[in-house]
Amino acid sequence: MNNISFDIASLREAYRSGGLSPADVASEALRRIQAYGDPAVWITRVPARDVLARARVLMAQRQSETQPLWGIPFAVKDNIDVAGLPTTAGCPAFAYRPARNARSIERLIAAGAIFLGKTNLDQFATGLVGTRSPYGAPRCVFDSRYVSGGSSSGSAIAVAAGLVSFSLGTDTAGSGRVPAAYNNIVGLKPTRGVISTNGVVPACRSLDCVSIFANAVGDAAEILRVAEGFDADDIYSRHSVPRTLPQAKFRFGILAWEDREFFGDAENAGLYENAISRLTSLGGDAVEIDYAPFRAAGDLLYQGPWTAERRAAIKDFMARHEDAMDPTVRSIIAGARTLTAVEAFEGQYRLAAARRAADAEWTRVDILLLPTVPIQDSVDEVNADPIARNARLGRYTNFVNLLDCCAVAVPAGFRSDGLAFGVTLVAPACSDGSLAGIADSFHRASDCGMGVARGAHIPEASRVVLAEDQSRIPVFVVGAHLSGMVLNHQLTELGGVFYAAARTAPDYRLYVLPRTWPAKPGLLRTPHDSGPGIVGEIWTLSAEAFGRFVAGIPSPLGLGKVMLEDGASVSGFLCEAHAVEDAFEITDFGGWRRYIESQA
Repeated sequence: MNNISFDIASLREAYRSGGLSPADVASEALRRIQAYGDPAVWITRVPARDVLARARVLMAQRQSETQPLWGIPFAVKDNIDVAGLPTTAGCPAFAYRPARNARSIERLIAAGAIFLGKTNLDQFATGLVGTRSPYGAPRCVFDSRYVSGGSSSGSAIAVAAGLVSFSLGTDTAGSGRVPAAYNNIVGLKPTRGVISTNGVVPACRSLDCVSIFANAVGDAAEILRVAEGFDADDIYSRHSVPRTLPQAKFRFGILAWEDREFFGDAENAGLYENAISRLTSLGGDAVEIDYAPFRAAGDLLYQGPWTAERRAAIKDFMARHEDAMDPTVRSIIAGARTLTAVEAFEGQYRLAAARRAADAEWTRVDILLLPTVPIQDSVDEVNADPIARNARLGRYTNFVNLLDCCAVAVPAGFRSDGLAFGVTLVAPACSDGSLAGIADSFHRASDCGMGVARGAHIPEASRVVLAEDQSRIPVFVVGAHLSGMVLNHQLTELGGVFYAAARTAPDYRLYVLPRTWPAKPGLLRTPHDSGPGIVGEIWTLSAEAFGRFVAGIPSPLGLGKVMLEDGASVSGFLCEAHAVEDAFEITDFGGWRRYIESQA
């Protein structure tokens, strides 16, 4: 048991074989947390009796089709609300007890995940170092003299040290990516707005993202599928229209020599060059880009009016309790007091100019390959010069949210001193699914293991298949074949691999087909109709498996071309019109999963 990997695929296999139960895993997680030598990782932990009680409830229920994360342990950055536990944002004087979970937490717990506790962070999510907290400074898992990275420091360490399977952080300037790089794990920063920020203490509300730390890209992509979803109560929530990146042959942007700033660290510079070669071997064509517009956008985050947005988030608290704040965080946010509305508009103009110039670079490449951080500092070095040392860590991360991109930070090798190096793959908004495929292939080719387990093998079951692999055929499913649903095994047993969440065009309607077991929906196209579109998933199968899958589809269902909301068409489930004449329509639910949840 002590040696079991907490990656999701390994736990699922252990559950499937009967070798472990959720209670076993919960007990082991509690033991590991107790034994781990860095008390600064956690701010508030769920009592052991409550963790074990949750595990026993899951065992009594048995895994259901609506619980794809059944028995999977996780942690949450302490600027995200969990009902009944204090939310501190790294500041004891700010603490409050929310009455309900953040929207993302609601989804994860409903999916069967086991919550273990709240993790440490740079106060008010202001920092990339992981040292700005009165609860202590979590240390790098490979050398305790070095920073863990922030602001989502504790969340990253909890995954890298093998204490949980995944964790949530937040990412405004790079907080979901920098600590991933330092600790040899995956940090997924999704497209802004695809995960609701309801129940998240804002840093820069217009830019904030809930981020995901995991052992493998496939794990992080699966957590995103569960946690994402439009939230009408979140003014920055958005419907994600999947954007497909070329994958069999893609162009990736790299830094020109004059833009490669590693602050004298030749080893990291060499590891970046190795990463370029590795991605080239996976089918990419390296293209030197002009990094100036990306740098100009990133500089605005702390050298422009966006510090005023940080002040807006806590202005009432700061007016009463400024002395209770971390001195460095206070000095950064207090600096916004002199900013004017004129400067805010001028900042917007500068950002628009940078975006226009960056758009020209995007016409030349499909993704960017950047060092996640140029250098790793010791805790003592950061304490001696906290603002300047922090600023250089965001050199290749700060622009991503300002320019509305998605990103995945992945391990890329180790230095001779044992510290980890990582790179980040960046793409335009809503490319999350396609980007995950490339990032997963890169991570596997890097052969870096997972977290402290440098020799660990990434399970094949968590592989993200490249969508443009011509030997595989995409299939769009909307019902019992969705992830975690009762017939999903018919895809996985044929080697099917999830590719991306997707939504139909608005002229489709969904019905509960009568007299089917297990219950199945019927998808019917009604031209010129207008509805919400139906949420589903795209899976890929080999040609041989596709033929076997199609042969097993019962009447009145069949496979035809389904139009997606982005204009693409893909093979997917449809039903004969006569089958829905006396069927219950569930179109307004927007999808089968939401309907099933309503029946629980």
